[in-house]
Amino acid sequence: MNKLDMTQAIMVAKETKEVSWENIAEAVGMSPVWTTSACLGMNSMPSDKASALCQYLDLSAEVREALEQYPTKVWDQAVPTDPLIYRLYEVVGVYGPTMKEIIQEKFGDGIMSAIDFNMSIERKEDPKGDRVIVTMDGKFLPYKAW
Repeated sequence: MNKLDMTQAIMVAKETKEVSWENIAEAVGMSPVWTTSACLGMNSMPSDKASALCQYLDLSAEVREALEQYPTKVWDQAVPTDPLIYRLYEVVGVYGPTMKEIIQEKFGDGIMSAIDFNMSIERKEDPKGDRVIVTMDGKFLPYKAW
């Protein structure tokens, strides 16, 4: 089973069981963001986590094996058309250079790791309309000179 088939099987089981990503993450013992990313094929799961997910969603050993496989992280290079993903793309397009300037001013010449990284997504009630809070927490990796 490949990652695409794996994701489809997980999505069908999630919908059939009427569970949320938070429910699945709780059953796996990991964060909702990381669990969802692994289920969408962008991360691999350790064997115990993949087994817990498959047991929770009543999925096959083939799905477990696919969850454990190392991913090839590829995404479309075109501007995304999904409105939510496009807005995140727009945030990086508009504020990316600002983020780079401020990060490098505070830390030096380097990057924020997407490997040693945590992210959370929260909802904040607001009388003018609920707010989305996305927190990204990545290790700073300085560029080396040699």
